[in-house]
Amino acid sequence: MSSDLLFASVRPLLETPQPATLGPGPRPGVLPVETLNRRLEALLAQTPRTRAAQDAMRGLVLLWHDHLEAAHALVRGLENPDGRLLHGIMHRREPDYGNAKYWFRRAGSHRCYPPLAERLTAALAEAGEPELNRRLFPRGVWDPFGFVDLCEAAASLTPDHPRVARLQEVQRLEFEVLAEHWCGAAEGAG
Repeated sequence: MSSDLLFASVRPLLETPQPATLGPGPRPGVLPVETLNRRLEALLAQTPRTRAAQDAMRGLVLLWHDHLEAAHALVRGLENPDGRLLHGIMHRREPDYGNAKYWFRRAGSHRCYPPLAERLTAALAEAGEPELNRRLFPRGVWDPFGFVDLCEAAASLTPDHPRVARLQEVQRLEFEVLAEHWCGAAEGAG
């Protein structure tokens, strides 16, 4: 299965009636773990991705659907930058902000940060959010620690606050870029 076809097949699993919350959820409209695993098994069986790349994709989809414990069980076994990045996202949503930062430090400068920065910079500029651009890209590159800080600050806001919705959109784009990254990862790539 080509990378484009795989992403086209995975993308609907990241489309839910409501965006993922910045916290743990749960929210209405998410699919059960069993359904997600069944759908992912069918998709991933048709690809030459490594087990680690498949587990990263599975973890990402589970996180999007608020299954933090199931995702955590997967990412604990991924001792590579992808697993560490997902581990940080999982703890950010938990919320355990200090632990999220620990895992983002361990992930280092992940190779999906440049495409994420490109996509988000454009989206935030279009939305008229220069302050968010400054906080998320202080040196022109994606700063996962800045996003953790913004999520922590947003935890005291009401769910319908415009800042929460904007950060949920940032998170949605983060998940989309990661899915594209892992769909494009060839056999042997992490």
